[in-house]
Amino acid sequence: MTRQMVMVGFLQAQNCTNLPSSWRHPESRDDSMSADYYAEIGRILEAGKFHMAFFDDRFAMPDRFGGDHAHTVEYGIRCVKMDPVVTMMAMGLATSRMGIASTASTTYYEPFDVARKFATADLMLAGRAGWNVVTSVNDGEAQNMGKEEHLEHDARYDRADEFMEVVMGHWDSWDDDALIIDKKSGRYADPKKVRRLDHRGKFFKSRGPFTVPRSSQGHPVIIQAGASGRGKKFAGRWGEVVFSSAHTTEFAQQSYKALKDEVTAAGRDPEHVFICMGVMCVAGATKSEAEDKMAAIEKLPLEIDALSLLAEGLNFDFATKRMDEPLTDQELGSLTGMLTIRDHVVKISGKKNPSARDFLKHNNRGQTHGSIVGGPKEIADHLEEWFVNRACDGFVVAATHVPGAYVDFVQHVVPELQKRGLYHKDYAGKTLRENLGLPMPKMGEWRR
Repeated sequence: MTRQMVMVGFLQAQNCTNLPSSWRHPESRDDSMSADYYAEIGRILEAGKFHMAFFDDRFAMPDRFGGDHAHTVEYGIRCVKMDPVVTMMAMGLATSRMGIASTASTTYYEPFDVARKFATADLMLAGRAGWNVVTSVNDGEAQNMGKEEHLEHDARYDRADEFMEVVMGHWDSWDDDALIIDKKSGRYADPKKVRRLDHRGKFFKSRGPFTVPRSSQGHPVIIQAGASGRGKKFAGRWGEVVFSSAHTTEFAQQSYKALKDEVTAAGRDPEHVFICMGVMCVAGATKSEAEDKMAAIEKLPLEIDALSLLAEGLNFDFATKRMDEPLTDQELGSLTGMLTIRDHVVKISGKKNPSARDFLKHNNRGQTHGSIVGGPKEIADHLEEWFVNRACDGFVVAATHVPGAYVDFVQHVVPELQKRGLYHKDYAGKTLRENLGLPMPKMGEWRR
């Protein structure tokens, strides 16, 4: 079969899209706390044959900048953060074929709880659920979840590995044919086909038996976004859809190969892991129309948006530094959040000790630079180059505002990609695994 793009919609259960200024757009819906808001987005993405919509999440509003949340609330910088599993279900029940995924942290939840929550969602959505596995990023999240500070970077992944082993063990504890449901004989299920886990490890104890049978796709699709060395090793072992980011095709190709190598090293088939590049597109019927849209969008972001999200993502208070004052070696070494941001800025800026201004210039958190702007041809050309040259297997499409940005992408870009044979015209099946082309997971195959 001809290789085709995987398409994912990037969402958050909050008052804005991943672009914090999106709520200021005159065409943005203002009811992001309603079920209908997520239902409409889901219907738009499903009309565009998106494989999946996924909800990112944090356990805290951005409050690392200045050690205060006042600016976050005043300027609407991701200040509302609802439970993404609930909004995931609102979207899932408004759609019938598209996969729906949500985030849950291995650092602050218990494995049994996550296993049960997502297995239940998978049953309710008839095999369309996915779990985005994260280890969380900052002290604000730790303090909301009863801890003083966030775990050290690599320690989070050590814990996450065992967390996954417990979840997978529970998901494997019911055979696919365990259910009988025979009213005449009175037998509901075969006890020989339901097992206890009895896990005792360094971080977790979990007995079982698990309380949710397997779904029509076996278990939820596993999503990951590990970008550091330790993160890529984790993604190589567990991820089925892996999110990535890069500023050049060459760097993306290097990252793509490195992650596929990690998958192979873990004893898995690299063709069954899809690496999806994050993109923000501003599309129009013509390039000129898209440029006019972008001109209006570029007026929305504020400097505080970017500073706040950088402080959140790097777990560092940039308010303690003047804009052009370099971070010290000690300060750079103390960053514990998204370390790939730090490493990228150091590399691209050419400065061993970049300043806050360097971080703003060479990173797009909270900003619009790096957006792909154009008509159907221009955007499709860009996506095709990355896809054909094995820089990625698909894309995670972020929106400048909703629902308009997704409407534009579905109306203008999707037909062009389909015309080129790069993107499917309809769903292949009913489950997320069928639509991605992933095999049904075999019992215990994760124990390589």
